[in-house]
Amino acid sequence: MAPKIIPNISVDCVVFGYDGTTKSLNVLLIKRYLESKETHEILVNDYVLTGYHALENENMDDTAARVLRELTGLENLYKKQFRVFGDPNRLMNEKDIVWVESENFNPRTITIAYYFLVKTHEVDIENNSHYPQWFPVNDLPELGFDHKKIITEAYADLKAKSLTEPIIFELLPNKFTVKELQDVYESILGVEIDNRNFRRKLLIKKYLIELDEKQVGVSKKPSQLFMFSKDIYQKIYKESYLISI
Repeated sequence: MAPKIIPNISVDCVVFGYDGTTKSLNVLLIKRYLESKETHEILVNDYVLTGYHALENENMDDTAARVLRELTGLENLYKKQFRVFGDPNRLMNEKDIVWVESENFNPRTITIAYYFLVKTHEVDIENNSHYPQWFPVNDLPELGFDHKKIITEAYADLKAKSLTEPIIFELLPNKFTVKELQDVYESILGVEIDNRNFRRKLLIKKYLIELDEKQVGVSKKPSQLFMFSKDIYQKIYKESYLISI
């Protein structure tokens, strides 16, 4: 027998992706569309996060992992449960009421919200049955439910965590340049960082390992490559990561 859903508990996932080509922090969204069966009038036409009701045999982390896997095909990525959204009116604007009635689910749904960090090129959006799209976090389309609030709070948490934990390396390739690392910080924090100051502060960090390699396939002078050592970070810096930009 298939496990039963818990009708008033869901998990919504904010999937953040960094695009190294455009140097943009993006959010993965899916289309929400509904027409009247009688008149074909468009009743709902916007975008939402992906979320599912929890199953009785799952904990919330399991549900979040299931959402990510079905949306992106990816597993074992950085995730953070950052808040519960339980306002009784969170699904009660006009469009949401129409959608809730069409989908026959409980309007008094409490959502446990997570965010994930991925590299945009790892998500195959061309061959995806959900037809997801990437949108810059600072240029989002019209959103349904309270998903703008969820994304805003996830982004604020990501900004704070990027200054106190080494989660930013989840958005970089295994080997990267200092400039690529700086670009990710700037895209998340929304600020310009002084090049010399950034390099000076970062290069004294023992968890940044300078490799005996340089960039390949670039037209300009190739830059030195580095990698992040999680082992060194956990051994030495776990209690004192704080980075001041």
